[in-house]
Amino acid sequence: MNQTFELPPWDNTRRAATRPHWRSQTSQTVFQNPWIRIESHDVIAPTGNPAHYGLVKFANRAIAVLPLHDDGTVSLVGQARFAVNAYSWELPEGGGPHDEDPRHAAIRELREETGLVAANLREILSFDMSNSVTDEVAVCFLATGLSQSETAPDETEAFEYARVPFKTLLDAAIKGQVRDGLTVVSVLRVHHMAVSGDLPPHLRDAILA
Repeated sequence: MNQTFELPPWDNTRRAATRPHWRSQTSQTVFQNPWIRIESHDVIAPTGNPAHYGLVKFANRAIAVLPLHDDGTVSLVGQARFAVNAYSWELPEGGGPHDEDPRHAAIRELREETGLVAANLREILSFDMSNSVTDEVAVCFLATGLSQSETAPDETEAFEYARVPFKTLLDAAIKGQVRDGLTVVSVLRVHHMAVSGDLPPHLRDAILA
């Protein structure tokens, strides 16, 4: 028997009011610094049952920029990441306050971490980073028409730099050698843009060659 599948309505913001949802009964801040706030909530689950929930709220959006050069290479930064106790090769990334235009944050992070200035900056994706325990939202950009200036990392950042073919980075992301989530998602998105014809021809050809 053939089955017919229909896509669900993707606008879940409007439909949320008509569905069971989480209700916070009490809340308490248990930790806070300039970047995150950790809250403890007694809640009623969508099933109607009581539960306890920990929530991490972020002061900033997560911002990532994929700097794509005309020859199909991508500029990466390498740094030691405290949370996972590992060295990570990734895109230029950072945070931008919620009341700041994400484009401005992307321009700043790209310049600070790589010294690159983009003639063209395009938002390519926005998504929830880890919606089971945090409210963090990420915005990813594609930067093209690149020129070189000076870097300006902050006092805790010690970067290495690499410029690699896009396909090399794509393969590393698929194989789990590059594990940073913003980098993996951005690389897959740009590859989809190339395959679907949503890039200028010279960049599409450089990526897919």
